[in-house]
Amino acid sequence: MKSTLTFFFSLLLFISCQDSVDDKGAVTWTVLQKDILKPNCSNCHMAGSAIERQSGLDLSSNDSYDSLVGASPKNNAANKDGLLIISPEGGMKGLTKSYLWEKINAYDQEHFLSDHPEYGQLMPPGGNFLSDGELQFIRSWIEAGAPKSGNVVDENLLLDTNKYEPKPFSKPEPPTSGLQLHLGPFEIQPNYEREFFQYTELNHTGDLYVNRIEIEMRPGSHHFLLYTFNENIPQQIIPNYGEIRDLRDRYGATNLSTLYTMQFHKFFGGTQWSRLDYVLPDGVALKIPAKYGLDQNTHYVNRTDSTMIGEVYTNIHLIEQNNVKHVAQLFDFNNRDIYLPPKKITTIQKVFRMDDTYYFGQVFSHAHEKMTEFLVEIDGGDRDGEVIYWTNDWEHPPIINYNPPIIINAGEGLRLKATYDNPTNEPVGFGFKSTDEMMILFGWYYK
Repeated sequence: MKSTLTFFFSLLLFISCQDSVDDKGAVTWTVLQKDILKPNCSNCHMAGSAIERQSGLDLSSNDSYDSLVGASPKNNAANKDGLLIISPEGGMKGLTKSYLWEKINAYDQEHFLSDHPEYGQLMPPGGNFLSDGELQFIRSWIEAGAPKSGNVVDENLLLDTNKYEPKPFSKPEPPTSGLQLHLGPFEIQPNYEREFFQYTELNHTGDLYVNRIEIEMRPGSHHFLLYTFNENIPQQIIPNYGEIRDLRDRYGATNLSTLYTMQFHKFFGGTQWSRLDYVLPDGVALKIPAKYGLDQNTHYVNRTDSTMIGEVYTNIHLIEQNNVKHVAQLFDFNNRDIYLPPKKITTIQKVFRMDDTYYFGQVFSHAHEKMTEFLVEIDGGDRDGEVIYWTNDWEHPPIINYNPPIIINAGEGLRLKATYDNPTNEPVGFGFKSTDEMMILFGWYYK
């Protein structure tokens, strides 16, 4: 089960650098057509069939490349969103702009069904999803620019025949070496968004070293984050263990005492996905100082007319200190200087400069519903302008892992660019509600 979960998150959330495949192998498009599309898709998408007329796709022909790559989907909503059936742009942008990937990515079906119900059903229909190997093969080909010629993907990926099996929310098994945290169950009132913190005691007398984090949440979460506290937090404002500290009262007003403690937070981990199983590279671990517990932060948005139930489990897996080669430091590059004029599209950028050589192993963004694009580039040096992160999904931004880590030298930096569309009649600034905006890059590094 652990290996399946590990593959799942490497498939959906983690994009690692891969060497190019030897051109002497089979043409990737030919393999994809023969071994994936024909056996899985052509029995429905064939010439003259109702599905072919509805979708405009005949995948039974000897060469359907031109009907897929660079072609506009017949689905009006996907077309309006600027998707192509398969985008030849390559990389993260190409993947995100490919309607086919939205339709076959079974692991992201909660996002697909909740956020894009007008896109139709997942494919293949009836829960007969493609295998993990087939999904990874298609994903790698799209990220390589979806070429018609050349061998750009390792055919051995198709040997992985595991398939996605949906499961309802449930309590995960506690780690054999580590801790399990539990938040809830708690209520979110109709047409209300609730965000609160609960400082949790870990009952540890020494530093803890974490190399794996599992998170399981009930549906409806906007995010779940874990924090420790900075060394400079005044002793008298450290929260009481187990106390729920809502960020807003039932009338929507901000609780200033909760807001004040947030100024001393030190990011530890988290996700905007309902499930996360994140394993750090061998020899790398996060450290929880002996002095502090973990402040659990959950944010649920309920846009229905009935009460929603939220609940979160977190497994913290520990390793011995003598197995740690690098202690990962967590960061949140946070730009609060946000002003979005009404009825305008605005792009904001900020550079975070490095004072030493840093090895970045993970990055992921956080913004709210007006964000339309979040881009991270290397600033300065020989790689100036190189894109290391991109997303247009504010609700489920990808968590990108780099193994080996990306090296940013002293004097270089990371340039954050975020674009927002404010259709309202009022200006929008930084804030904690989903109707406000944020511009944050989370992740970890070591020096």
